[in-house]
Amino acid sequence: MLTFDSETTRILDAAYQGSDITRRRQVSFDALAPRPGERILDLGCGPGLLTQELARAVSSQGEVIGLDPSADMRKTAENRCQTEDHVRILDGTAEAIPLGDGQVDKAVSVQVFEYLGDLDGPLAELHRVIRPGGRVVISDVHWDTLVWRSDDPVRMDRMIAAWDDHLANRVVPEALPERLSKAGFRDIRSIPVTFSDILPRPDGIARMMIILMTAYARQNALLPEVDIDEWQAEQEALARTGRFFFSMTHFVTVADRR
Repeated sequence: MLTFDSETTRILDAAYQGSDITRRRQVSFDALAPRPGERILDLGCGPGLLTQELARAVSSQGEVIGLDPSADMRKTAENRCQTEDHVRILDGTAEAIPLGDGQVDKAVSVQVFEYLGDLDGPLAELHRVIRPGGRVVISDVHWDTLVWRSDDPVRMDRMIAAWDDHLANRVVPEALPERLSKAGFRDIRSIPVTFSDILPRPDGIARMMIILMTAYARQNALLPEVDIDEWQAEQEALARTGRFFFSMTHFVTVADRR
């Protein structure tokens, strides 16, 4: 699992405000359909961008509870939401949500479940804390949809395998419908959100992935330094010569609690 230290948090916070992740966040927001007066759980709230947007939607009549195990992420979220009196940022995990039964109307979780080895426990917890008739929205990448151009496909496969090292589950979206049904949810639907780039834009997911994958492989010594450097240099060269291509699909899974 990735450790979100202060430097990783800084990189992610900047990327999360870029065009691609803003679009991903908007699809999750729309699927959740927050209303004034509702109490909403943002599970794995990260830097609090979605938390803040939800707080505006539910107004002071409602409440948004952000939950994250990372102290750096919680601090960033608290700073971002400091003017919103109806926001609480809590320390906690998906496996043990520190809320009572049926205490929230809705819950949302963006790119959290791919870090969870067990899906059933967290889904049972979400079912427990959401009131009957409430809604859950779970958004994650299906990593088998990743398409990334390289003139050295063997090295590219090694870089992707190194990145996979930080994931607990790379195919969450295809597992969720069955698991959600077993957990007691109904009316399950999946919304695909595809990101495709022919240039690693400063505010895009492709550039963020290059930065994070390079740093992760290097910090964890998953590949020789020369391979990491050459992979990054190749991607920059492909971009300069108009040969860059990147695509992946994020799925927003929506379900209602029985």
